[in-house]
Amino acid sequence: MSKPKIHILIVEDDLVDRMACRRALAQDPNCKFVLSEAKTGHEGLQLAYQQKPDCVLLDYHLPDMNGLEFLAGLRNDPGEIPVPVIMLTGTDNVSVAVEAMKCGAQDYLVKDANRQCLDLLPAVIQRVLRERRMLMEKKQVEAELRQHRWHLEELVATRTDELAEANKHLRQDVAERKRVQAELIHAKAAAEKANLAKSNFISRMSHELRTPLNAILGFAQLIEAGSPKPAPGQMARLKKILHGGWYLLDLINEILDLSTIESGNLVLSQESVSLAVLMSECQGMIEPQSQRYGIHLIFHKLDDSLIVKADRNKLKQVLINLLSNAIKYNREQGTVEVKCVADTSGYIRISIQDTGIGLPPEKLTQLFQPFNRLGQESGSVEGTGIGLVTSKQLIELMGGVIHVESTVGVGSVFWFELASATVPQLEARGCKAEEITPRIYVGMQQHTLLYVEDNPVNLLLVRELIEEVRPDMRLLSADNGKLGIELARTHLPDVILMDIALPDISGIEAMEILLKDPLTVHIPIVALSANAMPHDVLKGAGAGFFRHICKPFELNELMCVIDEALEFRKSRLVSLNNTN
Repeated sequence: MSKPKIHILIVEDDLVDRMACRRALAQDPNCKFVLSEAKTGHEGLQLAYQQKPDCVLLDYHLPDMNGLEFLAGLRNDPGEIPVPVIMLTGTDNVSVAVEAMKCGAQDYLVKDANRQCLDLLPAVIQRVLRERRMLMEKKQVEAELRQHRWHLEELVATRTDELAEANKHLRQDVAERKRVQAELIHAKAAAEKANLAKSNFISRMSHELRTPLNAILGFAQLIEAGSPKPAPGQMARLKKILHGGWYLLDLINEILDLSTIESGNLVLSQESVSLAVLMSECQGMIEPQSQRYGIHLIFHKLDDSLIVKADRNKLKQVLINLLSNAIKYNREQGTVEVKCVADTSGYIRISIQDTGIGLPPEKLTQLFQPFNRLGQESGSVEGTGIGLVTSKQLIELMGGVIHVESTVGVGSVFWFELASATVPQLEARGCKAEEITPRIYVGMQQHTLLYVEDNPVNLLLVRELIEEVRPDMRLLSADNGKLGIELARTHLPDVILMDIALPDISGIEAMEILLKDPLTVHIPIVALSANAMPHDVLKGAGAGFFRHICKPFELNELMCVIDEALEFRKSRLVSLNNTN
């Protein structure tokens, strides 16, 4: 094996000392030292800049300058010594060598009368170069760390400048190093605080946007399903309101998804998912959009053995996003083809191919950037430009990869791969909201529904919904948590709908009180809230809510959950009676 080469520049006017240096370096068994020599300081500086050696051996006493003047001439623009320098000095100049260390020299050797100290040169040089390499690597890491803080804008820019300034003096003083470390901790805390502030802001804005949107979509659904039916012209306008409202909700959800992923708070529920079942559901959901755009869908029949390990809901979200894009950005009477193929490496590839205009290579590199719609910002196609970003991050969080291939004038293929899995678990599926219709019940058993809600518009929406489609139910209402608890204990309703953000106590606190009370422990409590962040839903589920419905909601979905809650109440009562 060849020995590593190390280029050494010896700046020494004494021939005997130069020969001693050569002899000491030539005897090292581990490295091959390539030597250059200079007899004066000016000649040494010229060679240092021309040859850029790995290390300089510098005699303090030179004919034209001393070692400190040489170090000053060697400094680059940032004020640093660009090459490690080891000072060679006599026994009477130790204090001068120490001063040279303060000026940037890496180390020094005191030449004794027999020059035996020069035998240490190979080891000293290798140590100095190792320390230099570690220092450069540390600087590189620090530079990358500053780059990762780009979103802190002026705050991080200021801290980065301070950190860069502090790094110049890092080798001089241990105390200075600790100060820099404290600055870095402060910057990290500021970054975490900024991220928390952003998450809190998005969460609050989501809540504030969902509350009025719940009224818009809720009453629009009631009018659409009401009797008598709206006139054709009114129905067309009504559908535009509903389309715009649901689209606005999709945008809010996309922003929430991206924020949750970026904050690292996304919780995935990995399971075995049948692609045949999931693709069938996606086909049913996307076909109305394809018909509206005049796009032909081709879903190849899938084998039941095609099963992937993924979060079912997030995988469905990715598929719907890719299918929707393939339809929206297609050409008239175009085609979208969906394939699923298993390979021998234990992965399954899902590909979605369209016949759109395609993208040139320079735009493909920008495709997965947030809010980048590739020039479509002023076009007629709706979108935020974050759907693909979210899809990419979700696939990667599920252990997969996603790519795109595109040819201008031919179309694009988006594909991703996920690990194959075993037979999926049985999955409980709620009813799908199709059409709100009044229910007819044999014997018309009367049920009581308690709704704890401080927003009068939301309360009015549920009241009118119950009056129109649930003649088997009577509605009680409370505009705060304490009154809700009192009504629950007095009337013992069959089901409770509970808002979470109440004016006195939270809906979670009210639910916990009711679940501890033997009188009301059997009553299922459904969260009906504009708090839609994943951690809010998980917190409610962990606290004991029977279900968590986010506002705005599909009215038929609410009816389905109420029916499920009534059935749960029956089984819960039987269980409690058997226990007693």
